[in-house]
Amino acid sequence: MKTLIIVIHPNLNDSVINKRWVNELIKYPDKYTVHNIYQMYPDGIINVEKEQKLIEQHDSIILQFPLYWFNCPPLLKKWLDEVFTYGWAYGSNSGHKLKDRKFALAVSAGIKEEDFKPEGRYHHSLQEILLPFEITAKYVGANYLPFYSFYGAEFKVSEEELEKNTNGYIDYLQSF
Repeated sequence: MKTLIIVIHPNLNDSVINKRWVNELIKYPDKYTVHNIYQMYPDGIINVEKEQKLIEQHDSIILQFPLYWFNCPPLLKKWLDEVFTYGWAYGSNSGHKLKDRKFALAVSAGIKEEDFKPEGRYHHSLQEILLPFEITAKYVGANYLPFYSFYGAEFKVSEEELEKNTNGYIDYLQSF
């Protein structure tokens, strides 16, 4: 089965990192389904049944987004709240549609990696900041995998650095 890449970026056309990642992903339509929810739902009204069926057609799910105020973009939170429903994503006797699916994150952070170290500016790692996603995956029985990241998106990114990271992202996805 293919990997579902759920892209959550409110300004993808203005993005450097996420846009480059998407442009690379679409070169592999046999491996990846790229699903841009800001493009799909500009009004914020999510078709829950359609989203659930799309997930069911894939064995791996990647949430790809830029870090916003040390969290995810607001439409991702809404999407999770509405799509991961009781009786579908979790529940005592039913709701196991995400069980054993591979679940991971691809995150771009505006600040530099050293700022996410215990001795850095924010004293918390990106792994710590993303912990709610790991706990959510475990709660629904998904197989949470280590995240992929790009640090320093707010700064001038060289073409070489961008290409190296993009190739690393594809390698990361192929390791599934």
